[in-house]
Amino acid sequence: MVFFVLRSNREKQQVYEFVSIEDLVPQDHLLRKVDTYINFSFIDEKVRPLYCADNGRPAIDPVILFKMIFLGYFYGIRSERQLEREIQTNMAYRWFLGLGLTDKVPDHTTISWNRRTRFKDTNIFQDIFDEIVLQAISHRMIGGRVLVSDSTHVKANANKHQYTKQQVLQNTKDYVDELNAAVVEDRKENGKKPLKPREDVNEEKEIKVSKTDPDSGYMIRDGKPEGFFYLDHRTVDTKYNLITDVHVTPGNVHDSVPYLSRLDRQQERFGFKVEAVALDSGYLTTPICRGLQSRKIFAVIAHRRFHPKQGLFPKWKFAFDVERNLYICPTGYELNYRTTDRKGYRQYASDPLHCKSCPLLNQCTHSRNHRKVVTRHVWEDSKEWVRNNRLSKSGKQLYRKRKETIERSFADAKELHGFRYCRLRGLANVREQALMTAAVQNMKKMAIHLDRLKRRG
Repeated sequence: MVFFVLRSNREKQQVYEFVSIEDLVPQDHLLRKVDTYINFSFIDEKVRPLYCADNGRPAIDPVILFKMIFLGYFYGIRSERQLEREIQTNMAYRWFLGLGLTDKVPDHTTISWNRRTRFKDTNIFQDIFDEIVLQAISHRMIGGRVLVSDSTHVKANANKHQYTKQQVLQNTKDYVDELNAAVVEDRKENGKKPLKPREDVNEEKEIKVSKTDPDSGYMIRDGKPEGFFYLDHRTVDTKYNLITDVHVTPGNVHDSVPYLSRLDRQQERFGFKVEAVALDSGYLTTPICRGLQSRKIFAVIAHRRFHPKQGLFPKWKFAFDVERNLYICPTGYELNYRTTDRKGYRQYASDPLHCKSCPLLNQCTHSRNHRKVVTRHVWEDSKEWVRNNRLSKSGKQLYRKRKETIERSFADAKELHGFRYCRLRGLANVREQALMTAAVQNMKKMAIHLDRLKRRG
């Protein structure tokens, strides 16, 4: 007969041991790599103007405060209360913060208080993100030559059934002055009189506004969930897939609206010499194509398939003659220039007397007066330039990198860092979440890469 002696480990829980927290953290732990290769000393300088030097109680070290915030984003801990509990029991977290085994963990309310008061209406989170990008540049992990941009939707902390309807002004296009000048020039070249100035018309549209998070936008897109969302507009550098720009808008803002201004910001802030960009089809607008061509940036933008009215010829069936400035229909007949409208579209129209007897009339137009009209934007050449780029060998190679870079970046943010949903409400808070998520993604990639290089060397 065999007897088993049951022993309790309770006694070991009461034993005092002489141990160092340094020995309790594995040597290959991610936080060791981050602490080694990321320089956090800049935080003191960035936040110094936000602290009072000679009044009040001593503040928690800003570096510790922001390292706590980074821990929450590194490991997708959505609750600050939960973050405090995790730090209390996790030796690696304590080591990263410089806390001993018995040191008191800063209260979770400290983070929320600083967000609501000290950091409110400041650029501190943008500054921190930018500083991490600059460190990556110093390690030659960002080239600034080839960039890929896209946006992803992030679910707002709001019930999609709780909303009001409001009339708001349409988005003002930042290229309207340039377009007006192009229209005037085009009409002049074609012998047309200048258009009469018209009074500014404030165009309005009805939108849904969330009662719980008015800053979010109601999004309706094919293949996407419907409801209140924010959009994270992100740019990555193709060298090591590091994030170089983050911009947050309500979910009902078109992808192309902030693109050119954010591209210019990166060139000004980081001194990038951008040579090429790759974009999704949502950016295939004439102003974007024109802007990239004028900046002498090789642009590859995915094709957006347009569906003409069923049974009618698609536009590509009509050939454009550049020298004579006219279109030629599938039967070889010419559509001559008529005018250029305020929106920048040239109109090319056929002769109804000729079209009336055409055997292909029913496949060409359903117009009552038997006139076919084809439009062409004054900046259409830029769009065709982008199309030729996409079909080129180098363009195809560049676009293939899009899925390997920007899509991977978004997937990591959502799966590993809790960026599928907004933690808090309000554009400023979502911007903080987007910037800090991107910052820790960059830190993680930098630390792992630099540690690998050190081991090889």
